[in-house]
Amino acid sequence: MAVYTDINEIDLAAFLAEYDIGGLLSYKGIAEGVENSNYLLHTEKGSFILTLYEKRVNRDDLPFFLGLMQHLAEKGIDCPLPVHQKNGAMIGELAGRPAAIITFLEGMWTRRPTVAHCHAVGEALARMHLAGLDFPMRRENALSVSGWRPLWDSARDRADEVESGLATETEADLGFLEANWPADIPAGVIHADLFPDNVFFLGERLSGLIDFYFACTDLLAYDVAVCLNAWCFEKDFSFNLTKGTALLRGYTSVRPLSMAEARALPVLARGAALRFMLTRLYDWLNVPDGSFVVKKDPMEYVRRMRFHRQIHSPAEYGLVLKGVDA
Repeated sequence: MAVYTDINEIDLAAFLAEYDIGGLLSYKGIAEGVENSNYLLHTEKGSFILTLYEKRVNRDDLPFFLGLMQHLAEKGIDCPLPVHQKNGAMIGELAGRPAAIITFLEGMWTRRPTVAHCHAVGEALARMHLAGLDFPMRRENALSVSGWRPLWDSARDRADEVESGLATETEADLGFLEANWPADIPAGVIHADLFPDNVFFLGERLSGLIDFYFACTDLLAYDVAVCLNAWCFEKDFSFNLTKGTALLRGYTSVRPLSMAEARALPVLARGAALRFMLTRLYDWLNVPDGSFVVKKDPMEYVRRMRFHRQIHSPAEYGLVLKGVDA
């Protein structure tokens, strides 16, 4: 459920009067997503998405998120485009929440990614990275390695409620990652949350990327590692090497990875698994049952952490570069 704030037709009509998108014909809540309230709008000039930003989104970050979408769209990346109000603003207020309207993107996300989907995602991610290189704004990734320790501190004492020994296991992983996290590799704008539900397809053709509300400035190869975790594991938690190979080939066909990025991939993938395990663990332990926030099982990412712990070469993900040990 992703409608945390209800709106009525009178307030919505008044809000839409600030835009040049025609009168309201209909609207309905969208049940997917976990961070914000989303509505599909039909107006006299087309279909749009209305987002009300909830408490977990910092209003000060909205110019970065919306400005990035506009920048990427102008660079030819298929993503939603923020709609400006008549006064030029991209952010308004509705029902006591910051709110924005973006263009509607055709397509649907896939529940069962294929090898072709993974290749297309790799290509699209690389194009997004290149298009974002000259984006002038910066936003620190609060959920990168420097932010994991405070998050872990808030959950460590109860981690063994999820599985016995998880506290000791996670502490060791976090210590390793803090000591070995790469620094001198290319950075830029990353999506940071490019899971299957944030990528739309029409058949097997990728039609666009959505939900840039975790986007930030960080290591580009870390974004690749997030996608390996999100797209290339099966329901039984096994890593699908064929999908990993396809995703990496798609990416490197557009933006080749440097030798340093390739060598760092096992550490980055291990870190990406830890990042999503920690946010899931925090919610699992701290969000009350019945809350609007969707709680997801942290053990899915504990199992990914255990897989990455055994990986020593990028070839084991499907990336083989001359000069990199297999």
